[in-house]
Amino acid sequence: MFDLGLTHVALPVRDVDASIAFYAQYARMQVVHRRTDRISGSDVAWISDRTRPFAIVLVRTRKVDSPLLPLAHLGVACASRTDVDDLCDQARSEGFLRLESREAGYPVGYSALLADPDGHTLELSYGQEIALAVADAA
Repeated sequence: MFDLGLTHVALPVRDVDASIAFYAQYARMQVVHRRTDRISGSDVAWISDRTRPFAIVLVRTRKVDSPLLPLAHLGVACASRTDVDDLCDQARSEGFLRLESREAGYPVGYSALLADPDGHTLELSYGQEIALAVADAA
């Protein structure tokens, strides 16, 4: 069986292991594939939360020139506002918190922004209804 539809987002990172640890802690993601690219020699890891067939592909580079900044970001839905706040507390203590959690109303819900080790933005949210919007559009 071959893939169909949106399958991944690739991110350049300086340290694949540091990025794996960040996304494991803040997005409940785990490595589903890892290799050294035969052509570039770069370390590559595919990480997923295993809720759907989608992965973030982490590709080691010497320098990250254009990190995903707040408007361009990855979004992760949390099970509760408390989960968002607990992760923000951890992120604050580790220097990853970019924007404190806040209620933005429908359809955004309760969200906060973190910066991963390379400056890519990760949004944590509770109360967004993307799955419902997609289902309703079908």
